[in-house]
Amino acid sequence: MNRSIIQTNQAPAAIGTYSQAVKVGNTVYLSGQIGLDPATMTMVDGIEAQIIQVFENLKAVVEASGAGFNDIAKLNIFLTDLGHFAMVNEIMARYFQQPYPARAAIGVASLPRNALVEMDGIVCIPS
Repeated sequence: MNRSIIQTNQAPAAIGTYSQAVKVGNTVYLSGQIGLDPATMTMVDGIEAQIIQVFENLKAVVEASGAGFNDIAKLNIFLTDLGHFAMVNEIMARYFQQPYPARAAIGVASLPRNALVEMDGIVCIPS
């Protein structure tokens, strides 16, 4: 099976031993994205700005893979405060149209760089 690494300067560079995404056949496995501004590699301020930045970062990686945002089959959302769940839903509705991807929202104690939200996912590129 054909395996390739997805990399774009439109999303933050990896801050550890991982790739932004790995494409295997028609499936793309997205690494977690936090609210880092790709130009400055600094965290944007506040939960709303971080959620938006995470979606923008994911979108950049998805597009670099040759897919579109609506090709995301599964999205995992990690929040340090599940009280922000409604805000995630409201902002997610700006980026996705029905049918929505499968999704999990998980409360966590902490995230890298003191991020408030992180997301990863799986993309299925149409044949």
